[in-house]
Amino acid sequence: MITTGGGTGTGNGTERSEGSPDAVVHLYQELRRRGVSSLGEVGAQLRLSPEEYERCRCELTDLGLIVPTNPAQHGARGELRAGGVGGGPPRESAGDEAGDGDTVAVIDPEIALLRLLHREREQLREHLDEADRAYDTLETLAGAFLRAGSLTRADADVELLSDYRRIQQVLEDITDVIQHSLASMHLTSLRREVGERVLSRDRRQIENGVRVRAMYSEQACVSPEVAEHLRRRVEAGVEVRIASAVPMPLIIADEQFAVVPVDPAEPAAGAVLARGPALVRSYLALYEHCWHTALPYGDGSAPDLGGDGLSEQQRAALSMLASGMKDEKIARGLGVSLRTVSRMLSELMQEMGATSRFEAGVRAYRLGWVD
Repeated sequence: MITTGGGTGTGNGTERSEGSPDAVVHLYQELRRRGVSSLGEVGAQLRLSPEEYERCRCELTDLGLIVPTNPAQHGARGELRAGGVGGGPPRESAGDEAGDGDTVAVIDPEIALLRLLHREREQLREHLDEADRAYDTLETLAGAFLRAGSLTRADADVELLSDYRRIQQVLEDITDVIQHSLASMHLTSLRREVGERVLSRDRRQIENGVRVRAMYSEQACVSPEVAEHLRRRVEAGVEVRIASAVPMPLIIADEQFAVVPVDPAEPAAGAVLARGPALVRSYLALYEHCWHTALPYGDGSAPDLGGDGLSEQQRAALSMLASGMKDEKIARGLGVSLRTVSRMLSELMQEMGATSRFEAGVRAYRLGWVD
């Protein structure tokens, strides 16, 4: 904010300010001392060069610290800002009529600031209105495809995708609008460049709170390159499991979209996009069955299961959960990472149909899984 007091005044108004970085302050202070006055006349008395005068005039006008008082100019600051009073300070006044042409009034800095903020707010509101209109247009064009939540339990739609580029675009579109979960099956490994895009997408989705699961067949995991890719996905937070056999490639998003092959034996035949829970539920049930029979990536053998189907580690985790322990303490008690504990408890809660940690503990106790 420009200050107007102290020892920076111009005294008799004839101090030379040319080349000074404070010339605009000197000009403003002198204008404020005089009240309504000729901008060009004051600039000449301060001995401002045409360039310095122009710079000061533009800055004071843009900041709203001066406004024209000539009735022909009032309310049209563009003329003053554009140099309507000449490219430099006049050497002398040509009389009252000529002097009125560049007469300006000085505005208090506080008032100028409030006006500037108001102008910026109005511009921001216009930009927001434009963004809202653009969003409404895109939403209308996208239709139900981008509004996953608009699909009710009775809604169902199927689209046959025969063009490879269309399939890739559909996959990109789906993964961009995921809000809760992404589950996938893979018969083969991914090319390196595709794998990098998948990792980048994994990180973005997990940061947004999406649960990402991926299942691979044992045959797809024989090469060191694939093993490294899976290791990096696990490090990113993806839940990865390995199955002795995967029935077909499959992608399920938010229990609303599923992409499956037209013919699992012939990948080049195209894909089917299924929309709506009425269709996706069956594919999700198949996926969950395969998921629970597969092994977490990195496990060399199946865990020892008790009569309740739980491993000792799962049983211990449930017991600690039921006693009120937090995930960090459970991880220390089991000697595993926090990510492993979070994944394990999430799988157990899903298997029991529990929607909260408290409900999971209660159900585990009722099922006799914990003492």
